[in-house]
Amino acid sequence: MLTNAFVDNAKVMAKGQVTIPKDVREVLGVASGDRISFIVEGSTVRIVNSAIYAMQMLQGEMAGEAEASGLTSDDNVMALVKELRNETDIH
Repeated sequence: MLTNAFVDNAKVMAKGQVTIPKDVREVLGVASGDRISFIVEGSTVRIVNSAIYAMQMLQGEMAGEAEASGLTSDDNVMALVKELRNETDIH
C-alpha cells in the first residue's frame, strides 16, 4: 500500500462545483487562481496541477530529441547556443 496515500471527501454543489480540500491542494501545489486538469481513465479520475502536467507532457514528447539532434554533451549545447546567438546578433 502507498505510504503517502490518503482519502479526503468533498461535496458536489448544485452547479457541479467542488471545494478541493486543503490537504489535497497542498499535495498538488495549487492555490487560488491556479489551474488543475482532470485526467479521466475509465471510471477513475486523477486531478493534477495543470502547469506540472503540461511540463511532464512536454518532457515526454521531447525525450530523445537532444540525442537525435547530436546534442550529447554540454559542449555540444554551448556550441549550438553560441551559433544561434551569432545568427541573431545585429551588427
